[in-house]
Amino acid sequence: MCGVSAAARAQNTGKSLTAREVMQRIISATGATPPANTVDTLKAGDPNTVVTGIVTTFMDTYAVLEQAVSSGNNLIITHEPTFYNHLDDQAPLAKDPVLQQKLNYIREHHLVVWRFHDTWHMRQPDGILSGVVAEFGWGAYQSAAEQHVFTLPATTVGAIAAELQKRTGAQLIRIVGNPKLRVTGVALYPGASGEDQQIRALERDDVELLVAGEAREWETVPYVQDAAGEGRPKALILLGHEVSEEAGMQECARWLGTLFPNLPVRFIPAGEPFQSPQGAR
Repeated sequence: MCGVSAAARAQNTGKSLTAREVMQRIISATGATPPANTVDTLKAGDPNTVVTGIVTTFMDTYAVLEQAVSSGNNLIITHEPTFYNHLDDQAPLAKDPVLQQKLNYIREHHLVVWRFHDTWHMRQPDGILSGVVAEFGWGAYQSAAEQHVFTLPATTVGAIAAELQKRTGAQLIRIVGNPKLRVTGVALYPGASGEDQQIRALERDDVELLVAGEAREWETVPYVQDAAGEGRPKALILLGHEVSEEAGMQECARWLGTLFPNLPVRFIPAGEPFQSPQGAR
């Protein structure tokens, strides 16, 4: 390989890329600029660690970390926090045994944990939304002008909920409003998009149904209850945060495979954290 630079050789072999180099290349490839207060930062590990393989996941639970180690992958790319709060501030739980065991496991196995949240959402199209739309099979119904808005063939809220449960494998899906309400206009906001965004979507005349990950039960939920009580054609389906975004991190693994063709890239689902009473028996 005479005349080929060390950087080019690293790119070709995929064997000597450090975690720092991988993270930088990912951010660059999104075409987005992380905000000044981004949470897309290194959470644990040495950024100079040579990457043996990449794992993407919605949330790097202890079980996900164990699976990553067993598969020989040491760079964990998580969409949500590692240490139980949005900023991954360890101080409130500094002496907590659960936190300490997780930290020790990461250190013992020389793992590197990086959060990929803000920039993955900021990519055009939104990386999480792209994966979810593919999972739902809604690509043909998506507005070309507004990526969160869909016009479905006429159906009912209950039928949509049942289809989404089938496609996602979710154990628990909640409906607010009338399950028999016929709808065509749907807004999709995975994750925790917040009251302002959720209610703005429901205020639209062309949206009868909002499909979201989660909502505060004293904000968007009673808004939909009141709208339905007033006779307005409005309803809400809550999938759960994990269920609504996991497919976006599977899409992330597919995308990273095109960036790093010589590195193992694996998606590990965190899994729905909740169980139905029937499923627990």
